[in-house]
Amino acid sequence: MLCCGAGISSGLLAQQTRKAMKKRGLDATVEARSESEVAEYYPYLSILLLGPHYASQQGEFAQQAESYGFPVAVVPQDIYGGLNGEALTDFILKTLEEHKQA
Repeated sequence: MLCCGAGISSGLLAQQTRKAMKKRGLDATVEARSESEVAEYYPYLSILLLGPHYASQQGEFAQQAESYGFPVAVVPQDIYGGLNGEALTDFILKTLEEHKQA
């Protein structure tokens, strides 16, 4: 799940990421939601990605997510700003692998 303010940029990034994952044969759901909505999805998430503008709140989100066992990461600005679904797919896979090893 991508978390942002209004959901416009993250919605486009989610769309590009779904395309990239499909192209790679990965079965995943990638959705964008506003910050006010994400908590209701915690039981279903594998990862929570924050827009760069939420970097200062990463600790708060991570604390909320701790009991659910999924990582919370901030999307790098170059990926977010470039709406780069391929790069975000790589970032997601790397973050999930690192979380699994922790």
